[in-house]
Amino acid sequence: MTYEPATMNSKSILLTGGTGLIGHNLTKQLLAKGYRVSHLSRKPGNDPQVTTYLWNVDKSEIDERCVADADLVVHLAGAGIADGRWTDERKKQIIDSRTKSIGLVYQLLKTKKHHVNAVVSASAIGYYSDRGDELMTEESAPNTDFMGKCCIEWEDAVDEGLQLGLRIVKFRTGVVLDNGGALKQMEVPVKLYVGSPLGSGRQWVPWIHWQDVVDIYLLAIENEKFEGIYNMVAPNPVTNKQLTQAIAKQLHKPLWAPNVPAFVLKLLMGEMSTIVLGSTKVSAQKIEDAGFKFKYPEIGLALKEIYG
Repeated sequence: MTYEPATMNSKSILLTGGTGLIGHNLTKQLLAKGYRVSHLSRKPGNDPQVTTYLWNVDKSEIDERCVADADLVVHLAGAGIADGRWTDERKKQIIDSRTKSIGLVYQLLKTKKHHVNAVVSASAIGYYSDRGDELMTEESAPNTDFMGKCCIEWEDAVDEGLQLGLRIVKFRTGVVLDNGGALKQMEVPVKLYVGSPLGSGRQWVPWIHWQDVVDIYLLAIENEKFEGIYNMVAPNPVTNKQLTQAIAKQLHKPLWAPNVPAFVLKLLMGEMSTIVLGSTKVSAQKIEDAGFKFKYPEIGLALKEIYG
């Protein structure tokens, strides 16, 4: 499955989470292709090319005008998974920010005049969570831990759009490598000459370069036959140790410190330590079979581009 890149386009795309890293880069590329872009946001926007509609998910408030002009919704909104310890309150916030948000949009689609025909949504490889060396495909069963539960509720909330006759696409996204986020946190100890693998270092990290993420979203937006669930990961997963070594190589830093013991990470992070200690080996076969060509299939290539 391939798509013809749009040049000038009159289509209007509504993004939730449009100011996040992926949302920001996707917005830039959509505008460059001639799409009209609007955001649902908690704060007024500062890009004159983007119309910003305000919402407050906690209070179930949303500007009803947001769907009037939209052809397609890209749902990226969600509280940061690793932004704080997983208290019961924090877990609820993580799930609600993903499920209640798309629920607000669907409520409008049920009651207001619109011409939205598709929803393209993020999900996460947390659906599979810690699975050792087993290769996860889109047909693999979900895990029963918090991350698995969160992703099930997230995907179920997005699937409510099927009852509205919408084309639904969901991407179980891996660790996105870019100039910030997870990579920034990983590189700090390496730069300070205390970088080392975490736990055993043998756990699989399902990574993907941010440009490939944006290009996959564009594929789903532009190809109307594209639907269903896809893993959004590079075709060559690496272990935590291999990733740490690759970062050190790009930064020209030695790795001499012993591995950070798992029990220390569990003490520091609690249940959230599964994010760094869990092993998730994920297949990219389905998205490749759909015709997607990765620009950055290898970790070395990806890091070289990011570090320039």
